[in-house]
Amino acid sequence: MDGSSDIPPVSLGHNGGPALDDLPFAWGEAPIDVYYAWKRAHEAVWKNVSYNTLLRRVTAAAALGLTYEEYVLELLYNGRHLQLGDAGRIAAIKTSRRRPA
Repeated sequence: MDGSSDIPPVSLGHNGGPALDDLPFAWGEAPIDVYYAWKRAHEAVWKNVSYNTLLRRVTAAAALGLTYEEYVLELLYNGRHLQLGDAGRIAAIKTSRRRPA
């Protein structure tokens, strides 16, 4: 080892991490109020559900072999409840599941 390095020396008190100015904002390029409005709406979808609606959705999701989250996301995105006749879409949802690392 010759002692040379591609890493520039850091000044006293610097932790060696990236510059904070280079990190992207969580809300991307959109105005910050849009980010928080979408965040509140997303939380409301999952929290403000009556017990009967929750039970009905869980039962329907289980009957189709989907998780509750997959079923509700499909309902929110397309505006309709999945049924047994939607085998193609159900198969697509199942194949798009994240694989454990």
